[in-house]
Amino acid sequence: MGYRQTKKGPCPVGELPCQQSCSACALILQSASTTAANMCRFYKQVAKQHVCWDTGFASLLIIFYEGRNFQGRHWECSSDCTDTFKHFNCCNSIRVSGGHWVAYEKPHHMGYQYILGPGEYADYHSWMGYNNCVRSCQMYPPYRGSYKMRIYNRSDMMGHTMEFMDDCPNLYDRFRYRDIYSCNIMEGFWIFYEHPNYRGRQYFLRPGEYRACNDWGCHNPTVGSFRRMRTVM
Repeated sequence: MGYRQTKKGPCPVGELPCQQSCSACALILQSASTTAANMCRFYKQVAKQHVCWDTGFASLLIIFYEGRNFQGRHWECSSDCTDTFKHFNCCNSIRVSGGHWVAYEKPHHMGYQYILGPGEYADYHSWMGYNNCVRSCQMYPPYRGSYKMRIYNRSDMMGHTMEFMDDCPNLYDRFRYRDIYSCNIMEGFWIFYEHPNYRGRQYFLRPGEYRACNDWGCHNPTVGSFRRMRTVM
């Protein structure tokens, strides 16, 4: 993906990721949990395990096309956008040349979510889209640390619980429940899927506490599978 290590090197252990010379850490600061305790814990974990990588803004690029197979009117985006309406009317293909992105069906990062890594998506079915509507997007930083989360079968982090550090293609086989009502993302970025084998609606989760399923944009607690969002290959 063309990342290069900054001259400053790894963030000092126990300190916040550098905001001046490392764009990757600056993006982590923007997208980390809103609670102070989780932000501090996540920053320290990043400082220990994440070597700062300057992605270079020119390498972070997603291109939306109104036509299939990258035809018709198009728009190039290199940063978060809360409303794409003024740039294109519909989206039938996408090309990601740098970075990892989450596209949303509605403005202000609402509606269906689609996780997109570098590559070409010739039609909206290729990103498991439900329609050709993309109205906002966010870019998420590369991550090289460990992954850990705890899930619960009741709201407010109560009931039966289990901790995971790896991908799970079938939740029921391991958890013995099909519903996740709350969770605590302790390390890394994760993706929940509505059905087993990473199919159906997608939900992006960053580090933080989610006390109800609607905290991650879901009105139905059913989760069939989940996996880590691997942004550095």
